[in-house]
Amino acid sequence: MAKIVDARGRSCPEPVIMTKNAIDNNETDLEVLVDTNVAVENITRFVKSKGFNISVEENNGEFKLKINR
Repeated sequence: MAKIVDARGRSCPEPVIMTKNAIDNNETDLEVLVDTNVAVENITRFVKSKGFNISVEENNGEFKLKINR
């Protein structure tokens, strides 16, 4: 089951740091919830640099980022 990281309402770089902390805790299957395009772009760039796959779903201005190896 995916670890859920709820970073909605937080401004960058906090969503990236929360994602990094989950990855540093050996989580390889994550769902990150954010509510800004900037957070989506920054997290996407970060996880791709770490070798993870990412897909993004958008629903009414909120985004679900599915991240895995």
